[in-house]
Amino acid sequence: MKKSSSTRASQLALALAATGLMASNSALAQSGEVNVICSAQAAWCSMIAVTFEKSQGVKVNMTMKGSGEAIAQILAEKANPKTDVWFGGTGDPHLQAAEQNLTLEYKSPTLPKLHDWAQQQAKQSGYKTVGIYSGPLGFGYNTELLAKKKLAIPKTWNDLLKPEYKGEIQSANPSSSGTAYTMIATLVQLMGEDQAYEYLKKLHKNISTYTRSGTGPIKAVARGETSVSISFVHDGPGEKAQGFPIETITPADGTGAEIGSMSIVKGSRNLTAAKQFYEWALTPSAQALGAATLQFQLPSHKETKVDPRVPDFKKIKLINYDYAKYGQTAERKRLIQRWEKEVNSLPQ
Repeated sequence: MKKSSSTRASQLALALAATGLMASNSALAQSGEVNVICSAQAAWCSMIAVTFEKSQGVKVNMTMKGSGEAIAQILAEKANPKTDVWFGGTGDPHLQAAEQNLTLEYKSPTLPKLHDWAQQQAKQSGYKTVGIYSGPLGFGYNTELLAKKKLAIPKTWNDLLKPEYKGEIQSANPSSSGTAYTMIATLVQLMGEDQAYEYLKKLHKNISTYTRSGTGPIKAVARGETSVSISFVHDGPGEKAQGFPIETITPADGTGAEIGSMSIVKGSRNLTAAKQFYEWALTPSAQALGAATLQFQLPSHKETKVDPRVPDFKKIKLINYDYAKYGQTAERKRLIQRWEKEVNSLPQ
């Protein structure tokens, strides 16, 4: 059952109170603005914008785009930047933006309080991005549809190639989605490149739709539009909490994980407000807003309270994902072009 607008309003008020971010009336006067591209889930993006405005007195002009579309926009606006901060989305495109000198070097004083993986993300980018959350790649599945169609729960990557899954799987398109690019990079590292593309060709036969956004497939699973998705598994519990018949699983043969990141755009017109937003977004109280909007990634600040619905990384077989290599612009472009040429061009 979906939440009513009054429920969402109550949820927002509770989150604001719980995180200690309620501002006094005098602080509510607007003092500046910040333009943010948000590549996280829409509810989380909205909560961030409203909470930051109310607590910090800075107007937030927010647009929501997948990470692939976000970096394309920032690149297109390089000569005349209109964005100040890019929040969320998979870390690889943030590393590519850093490599292309699209983002600003900024070493936050909060860095020592972040998990090692978040600090490493900052270090390897030359401090032009920072990790704000992490989440593993896996499968979402609709329990009712699998039971109705007598389909087994997929437990490995190879399970997705079974003929009974033909037309039952959705994945995102790597040209627009960081989630899908993470899938390709994960498979390349897990299987070897040539074998990974042979796998993707076989998987293509079972894919019903390649969505534009990375969250599209798991939302389709939750709503009974498809049986299985290739998704970040932290997106599943939020759908389940709304009453949808969905569960998630990570492949037993190994998987990768994203490091969702945040970057300040080079040439920001509102740099003071951008840094203010950046620092605020790294606080435990701000990071707790993810779980408040049913987003269950692992927060990067060590002191942020972790919701029990966040995936337990200790129970997941994770590969040693090479974020530096697969965050390179040339590598991303090459792998996606190969996918377009060898996989997406095939009939289904």
